Amino acid sequence: MPDHVDVLIVGAGLSGIGAACHLQENCPGKTVAILEGRDAIGGTWDLFRYPGVRSDSDMHTLGYRFRPWTDRTAIADGESIRDYVRQTAREYGVDRLIRFGHRVVSASWSGADGRWTVAVQAPGGPVTITCSFLFACTGYYRYDEGYTPEFDGADRFRGELVHPQHWPADLDWTGKRVVVIGSGATAVTLVPALAAAAGQVTMLQRSPSYVLSLPSTDPIADLLRRLPARLAYPLVRWKNVLIAMLIFQLSRRAPGLMKALLRKGAAARLPAGYPVDTHFAPRYNPWDQRLCFVPDGDLFKAIKSGRAAMVTDSIESFTADGVRLASGVELPADVIVTATGLNLLPIGGLTLTVDGAAVELASTVMYKGMMLSGVPNFALAIGYTNASWTLKCDLVCEYVTRLINHLDRTGYQVCTPVAPPSGRLVPMLDLQSGYVRRSLDALPKQGARAPWRLYQNYPRDSYLLRHGPLTDAGIRFTRLPALAVGPVAEQAAGRASGG
Repeated sequence: MPDHVDVLIVGAGLSGIGAACHLQENCPGKTVAILEGRDAIGGTWDLFRYPGVRSDSDMHTLGYRFRPWTDRTAIADGESIRDYVRQTAREYGVDRLIRFGHRVVSASWSGADGRWTVAVQAPGGPVTITCSFLFACTGYYRYDEGYTPEFDGADRFRGELVHPQHWPADLDWTGKRVVVIGSGATAVTLVPALAAAAGQVTMLQRSPSYVLSLPSTDPIADLLRRLPARLAYPLVRWKNVLIAMLIFQLSRRAPGLMKALLRKGAAARLPAGYPVDTHFAPRYNPWDQRLCFVPDGDLFKAIKSGRAAMVTDSIESFTADGVRLASGVELPADVIVTATGLNLLPIGGLTLTVDGAAVELASTVMYKGMMLSGVPNFALAIGYTNASWTLKCDLVCEYVTRLINHLDRTGYQVCTPVAPPSGRLVPMLDLQSGYVRRSLDALPKQGARAPWRLYQNYPRDSYLLRHGPLTDAGIRFTRLPALAVGPVAEQAAGRASGG
């Protein structure tokens, strides 16, 4: 017979550990298990081990709302974040709920039984687990494979060719010529980290990104450190939320002004006469793609010192000794790093069926940015694109616990989001980044208005998901056939109709 739990969480990364903590706190009577395909807690922060890996959001918002980040460093390295997630799991006792080496393959919903049957590849072979509610905390990146475009002549290159997602532990770049291909967050992280020991590092980008310098420590957080953490942490957290919202709204409403401010900030940190417009002035508007944040301007410092250089050009082909550009210039290299992006893989690649019918993710519509139309008792944790990932995931976890308690309180067993009756559908993610555009056809959609629209607005979502109504036009509550009759069900129906 398969194991059965009330809530099954897929993934033991930042989101999955947070989900388990919220469930333990708000739904203490529920049985919970976490399935993790790898052998360690941490998800992204355990997998990515490239030099300099760090957060691209401040830790007062990337950290959990319920467990303050107390380190002085606001932009933290990957190891510190991994330790924070693991310490949280131990402190809240959810580490004992994890089954490592358990990769979820598929999940099938039975309306008659009101439960999911989940097929899992475990260390000892295939196993089956059933659950009443399935919670996918897998993020939307593919962890076993990064994105690398086809480069002409790549097989001719005699040096070392690596992707950051699979960084070799024994790679030695000391004194070597390194070319980092890419312009996103990974590239701007790698370049200053590699430049400390390399002979020369060149960041080769086809087109620029917006880069904004942030302090690695938060002076206001340091000032408030004298207060108890339960008082200081919310203040710093909300301060950072509002600053991030201000930057985003300014980018949307006055893109010309924001472009000028970003250009001025870059120019002030670069050598006099540096071609800022060539290397740091994208054609798109700020926040059409994510901004790249650099702590204490480390990328600009590496360029100013001469240890790193920027080249904006297209690649014609690889050569035996480097990269030939469309301009005819050849960049010599001993090591080439393809920081060319990630592949998206929603819900960890697991396949869903509902009463025997396969769920096509691209045909579903997101409900409140966390559930899928036509898919019962299922949620997925997806963070914001314009702010810290955890801000939204914390809200999703709190909402899921409210939803589960609502089912118990009203006598319902099943909640199923429904698609909007009409209106325009738009992509789930509103970024123009390459990794998003490559995968739009495989992703769920969102509607033009609430509750099918995600507004990327933390204060709004904070109120609606923590305190807003659980019943609306976007979700349907039902009972299992065997429990849908009798006086108890009728009393429960009366309570449900009253809110």
